[in-house]
Amino acid sequence: MNRYLCAIDAGTGSIRAIIFDTEGNQIAIAQYEWTHLAQEGVAGSMEFDFSHGWECVKQCINEATQKANISAHEITAVAASSMREGIVVYDKDKNELWGVANVDSRAGSEVAHLKHHTPTMELEFYKSSGQTFALSAAPRLLWLKNNRPSLYDKAAYFTMISDWILFKLSGELACEPSNAGTAGAFSLTNRDWDKSQFEKCGLKDLFVPILESGEVLGRVSQRASQETGLSCDTLVVMGGGDVQIGTAGLGASKLGDAVILGGSFWQQVVNIPSKTVLSDDMLLRVNPHVVRGMSQAEGITFFTGLVMRWFRDALGGGKSYGELEALASLVPVGSYGITPIFSDSMKYGEWIHASPSFVGLGIDSSKYNIASMFRALEENACIVSAINLDNIKAFSGVSPASLIFASGASQGSLWSQILADVTGLEVKVPIVKEATALGVAMAAGIGAGIYNSFEEAGQNIVKIERCYEPNSSNFHPYQEAKERWMKVYAKQMELVCEGILEPMWKAPGV
Repeated sequence: MNRYLCAIDAGTGSIRAIIFDTEGNQIAIAQYEWTHLAQEGVAGSMEFDFSHGWECVKQCINEATQKANISAHEITAVAASSMREGIVVYDKDKNELWGVANVDSRAGSEVAHLKHHTPTMELEFYKSSGQTFALSAAPRLLWLKNNRPSLYDKAAYFTMISDWILFKLSGELACEPSNAGTAGAFSLTNRDWDKSQFEKCGLKDLFVPILESGEVLGRVSQRASQETGLSCDTLVVMGGGDVQIGTAGLGASKLGDAVILGGSFWQQVVNIPSKTVLSDDMLLRVNPHVVRGMSQAEGITFFTGLVMRWFRDALGGGKSYGELEALASLVPVGSYGITPIFSDSMKYGEWIHASPSFVGLGIDSSKYNIASMFRALEENACIVSAINLDNIKAFSGVSPASLIFASGASQGSLWSQILADVTGLEVKVPIVKEATALGVAMAAGIGAGIYNSFEEAGQNIVKIERCYEPNSSNFHPYQEAKERWMKVYAKQMELVCEGILEPMWKAPGV
């Protein structure tokens, strides 16, 4: 009998099920968009609709299995990933009570209270968990306690959304480190909950057991088998947070491996030892990797892909990304001094971004046009990424030898070359660029005994499509552009701090 692996990937905007064979080849996919519900009268709310969500999960699994034209008994194991920070709360009988998606920002007043009531608490927690209050579970659960006390009184457990999917399949509640770590109240060193953090925030113990990614949670329950078509013999295996398991799906499973994920937001991720001492500056986020004994330092560049889409739609004159890149390739390094102001480099403790703009434009249309502005945006994304990588090196001592570049932006050959030139590092673009699902399939395969580790799976499965060597003559001009950008950005932030301009985005409670 053939053996297949089912990966379920729950993103912010959609849910999908992907069937892989044991060599990492995608056999079939089914995907459905979903929305997260704003609760009337609750500013910033974005609730996770677990009833509709489960219907989407069932449809995806059934449809993907049918498209693959395989028997359910041939699916050896299933695992899941999800958007990080999204949580689901349960009562003592494991009935879902309440859930929020990762983009829920209702708890701004709770974040502000925690920051200011005990000013040293956030840094203390960060030193253990690598997380600040902005995206962690504690403020959201405090909001539940303060605003929905009857629900909070019933609450007995919470998990991340990927763990909720596996619970629906197996009936067992557990979390795994890479996603649970993004909730805060977690020890990077011990790879287990730090329950004292909830206690200090005035919250009760809602914790479930921790199992590592690739460990077997159970088997598909009789009820889930009837609803999804999966066999009761299929193993249910712990998956992970989308970014961390996605980097494993790109083959980044060794210390020092570095990945830049170029999607709607850009993430710069470097594998570091789990015992790395975290900086008092709280510039960067640090998460548990899906690989045991490792953490990941993460910089986040806001709205990079979304800014490019806005530029294409609003100013691109109907041209495609490929056409805009072709024009931009004719523009010299530095884009005539155009300095885009959008995302700041990551400052996790005080997460706020300047007002969007282009600085340094001129009125010579042969120089200052859509081609040079487009190239400036590509250069700026790479410059901000390089600053985040510099900050990761400064506190961890880990200096990557090369970069893996994936997701939508890596399709641009000019963008890939600019990234190599700005960082001075070789840039590798893998064949599989949307790697989260492949990482989940690796986890399922580890649980089924098909692979021994993420590193082994990556060596056997991940293939590099293109490599870009840095052009040393471009490195110095880009260092000058980086220095100029930092000075200009600081001035733009002064205008935001003075209340003259509105920030592009700021974290809850800032």
